[in-house]
Amino acid sequence: MKRVSLVQVLVLLAVVFFSGTAFAQTDPGVRTGAINGQTGATTTNPLPLTSVTAESPQGILEFFQNGLNRFQEVEVVSGGANNGLGPRFNFNQCSGCHSQPSIGGSGPSANIYPDVGPNPESQVITQGIANGRDNTLPSFITATGPTREARFPFFFNANGSVNTNSPNGGVEDLFTVSGRSDAGSCNIPQPSFATAQQENDIIFRIPTPTFGAGLVENIDDSTLLAIQTANANNGFGISGTFNHNGNDGTISRFGWKAQNKSLEIFAGEAYNVEMGITNELFTQDRPLPGEDITTGLPANCLNLSKTGYPEDATNFAFTTTSSDQFTENATIPSDVVAFAMFMRLLAPPVASTTVPGGASSISSGKSLFSSIGCATCHTVTINSTQNSNITSSLANQSLNPLSDIEIHHMGTGLADNVSQGSAGGDQFRSAPLWGLGQRIFFLHDGRTSNLLSAIGDHSGNGSEANTVISNFDSLSPTQQQNILNYLRSL
Repeated sequence: MKRVSLVQVLVLLAVVFFSGTAFAQTDPGVRTGAINGQTGATTTNPLPLTSVTAESPQGILEFFQNGLNRFQEVEVVSGGANNGLGPRFNFNQCSGCHSQPSIGGSGPSANIYPDVGPNPESQVITQGIANGRDNTLPSFITATGPTREARFPFFFNANGSVNTNSPNGGVEDLFTVSGRSDAGSCNIPQPSFATAQQENDIIFRIPTPTFGAGLVENIDDSTLLAIQTANANNGFGISGTFNHNGNDGTISRFGWKAQNKSLEIFAGEAYNVEMGITNELFTQDRPLPGEDITTGLPANCLNLSKTGYPEDATNFAFTTTSSDQFTENATIPSDVVAFAMFMRLLAPPVASTTVPGGASSISSGKSLFSSIGCATCHTVTINSTQNSNITSSLANQSLNPLSDIEIHHMGTGLADNVSQGSAGGDQFRSAPLWGLGQRIFFLHDGRTSNLLSAIGDHSGNGSEANTVISNFDSLSPTQQQNILNYLRSL
């Protein structure tokens, strides 16, 4: 009998180990190449729809550019060019939270957050930053982590314990304007984030990308219902539903739980909730959820801009020396209307056909994505949008959002115990996956930057995706890698 030395055994084990890891599936990471797949786009200048570039109708490009500029404006409390920030807020400009891979996108790493130390006055007017005498950076905001907003699923009892019979779910803004030289005598505390974390009564949301949002807004309800009907007998245990607008009953489609009906509502809510700026859709200063059922905001924290309500309004008295009437016209709408127009006119992401992994791998991954059931929720193609009275690129278009816009039960692993509209605590909209290849963080709370982990997290007690994830787990490493390559090609 031939004897095998210890050295030979170790070499054999090494070969087996490294062979296995060489073929193991891995997330290729944030895709390099053209910004959002759009040749000519940059990190600060995303591209509009083709008809907008072609100025159809004449003047529409000015509205896109004006909205893009306003999307980047830094807000201050008072005494500056853009007033109304606070009294509570998460950030001071739209583009701060929507910048990956370009303005209008998803959230970057949270190192965007400024110093919140004790000496804000030297920077507060010139930069409009989040500084305030009483602000501290919450522990869940880290330099390499996701940009986050926080919510408490339940209110607290007087003794500090969680009252699970009293649902909350509203946004608890990270910062206050207290101590800023442009905020007068307003003095309010930050929410009790440390207590909420200790009591496990805190959940997070990260920004959703807005590329192609105008196309999603312009899908007819009948088209979405037809997709739902076609997927009804899918054999994967998937049975989504729609969140509906409480006013007119039509399908709502924006936000992690599809709670917002239109881009104007989406923009108006964000302006009020994330920056504390009242507008023509949300006309009152916003207290924290607990304050709104007790005392509201103190009087010295109301209308800090001293301009009256709403702080963002139509520019009735706008004048210009420019001879370009369209520049003047684009400046008349309020910020909320301009934000919505910018998002509405943003071009959709363009997928790569070769990166990462090559054309064959991507094509195979796309086929597998459908065959194992992923496309039942993440519908690859929606064949047509309705006619548009805005611009031709929004009308009668085929789009590839990789979403059915429905809300689905995702089980205990992803549940956040927050209800919005008809979406319950474990229900989420099928996140549109177009542009996913250049996103950093995944899932509603940004819990992972690893695509493989994000796929696995779809499985859990009560999740509609369990069969699909089981199908994925049964694939060979090569097949799984093809799916990962396909997703990163988007």
